[in-house]
Amino acid sequence: MNKDILNTKNQEFINRNLNSNMTSLLLKGVSNSLVDIKILVEQIEAKKRSERKLPTWFNTENIYYPNKLNIEQTSSEITANYKSHLVSGKSLIDLTGGFGVDCLYFSKQIEQITHCEINENLSKTVKHNYEQLKAKNITCVCEDGIEALKQTNEPLDWIYIDPSRRDDIKGKVFLLKDCLPNVPEFLSLFFKYSKNLMIKTSPLLDITSGISELEHVKTIHVVAVNNEVKELLWIIERSYTGSIKIKTVNIKKEESIHFSFLLNDEKLAAINLSQPLSYLYEPNTSILKAGAFNSIANQLNLFKLHKHSHLYTSDSLIPFPGRSFKIETIIPYNKKEFRNKLKLTKANVTIRNFPETVQQIRKKLSIKDGGDDYLFFTTDLNNNKIIILSKKTK
Repeated sequence: MNKDILNTKNQEFINRNLNSNMTSLLLKGVSNSLVDIKILVEQIEAKKRSERKLPTWFNTENIYYPNKLNIEQTSSEITANYKSHLVSGKSLIDLTGGFGVDCLYFSKQIEQITHCEINENLSKTVKHNYEQLKAKNITCVCEDGIEALKQTNEPLDWIYIDPSRRDDIKGKVFLLKDCLPNVPEFLSLFFKYSKNLMIKTSPLLDITSGISELEHVKTIHVVAVNNEVKELLWIIERSYTGSIKIKTVNIKKEESIHFSFLLNDEKLAAINLSQPLSYLYEPNTSILKAGAFNSIANQLNLFKLHKHSHLYTSDSLIPFPGRSFKIETIIPYNKKEFRNKLKLTKANVTIRNFPETVQQIRKKLSIKDGGDDYLFFTTDLNNNKIIILSKKTK
C-alpha cells in the first residue's frame, strides 16, 4: 500500500482526471509526484469503476483502491445491502474478505465483524478504508480465513464465505469442491464454530449440483439486479433437515420483485398447458435461474405454452414478476406466412424452446432490432413452432 497516493496533490489529480483519457495521461505523466503515473492511473480506473457499483466508497474522501479487476470481482453495494438483511446477532466472520464491501453492510446489522484477508496489501487497504468510512466495529485480520476461524475462542452467530473458482477450472458449470476454499470439505469445521453459514457463489454454479455437495441447506437466494443474476446466496443451518426454500429477487431502482417457492413443491407440481390466450408472460432471470418453471404457473394460476418453453399465458392481465405482453397475432413459423401476415422489418426478438438463434431468425426474416413490437419464437403444446406478435403492457 503506497500511502503517497493519499496525499492531497495526488488525490486531487485522481479526482480531476476521472473522465480523462488514460492513454493520454500515461504519455503525459505527472510532475512533482512521488507516485508513478501508472499507479495513479490504476487508482483512477478503479475509482471510476466504483462510481455506480460502490457509491459510498466513491463519494468518500481518501479511499485507497485495489486494481480494477478486484473492483470488478467484489460485491456491489446493492447486493451487499440485500444480504446484510439476512443476518443478525452479535458476531460474524468473513473468511474471504476481499475489498470488504459485504463486511461494511454486515456491520450495520451485526455488533462485531471480523474481516479475514490473506493478501497483506489488500488487508491494509481495507483497514484504511474502513477508517475513512467510520466503520468502527470491523476488525481486519491479515490471515487465511480458515486458520483465523480455528483460533476463534467463542461461538459465532454467522460465518460468511465467498469461495473463488480455481484458475485452472474452466467451463460454465462447476462444483463447490472446485473452489478455494473447498466449502464441502470444511462444513464440519464451520458447524463447530457457528450454527449459521452463508455462502455466496457465482450464478454459474448449478443449483442442483450445489445442493448435492452441501448439507443442511435451508434457503437459497437467487439475486438479480436489473434482470441480471449477480449471485446465489446459500443459507445453511446446522442440523436443518426441512424442505429447501428458494427465494428470488430482482432488484430494480423503483422496487424489488420477490418470488419464493419450496423446492419439493416444484418437483411435485403438475402443470396445465394451453395455446396462447390474451396475455403472455416471461419470468425474470432470477426465477428462470431458480428453476421455478412450474411453481410460477401454479401460484399465479397461469398456463404454460409447452412443458419446456417457460412462457406463460392467461385471459386476464395479472401482476407478474417479469415481462408482460398483450398478444396481437399468432402465426406458424413460416417465412411466407411471416411476410404476408406480419410484414415487419423491425422488432424485438426472443426465443424460448426454439431450434434457431435470434441471429439466424433476424437474417432469415430480415428483421432489424428495436421498435414497439415483440416477437416470441417458441413451441406450442402440440410441438408446433409458432411466432407470437405482442406488445408490452404498461
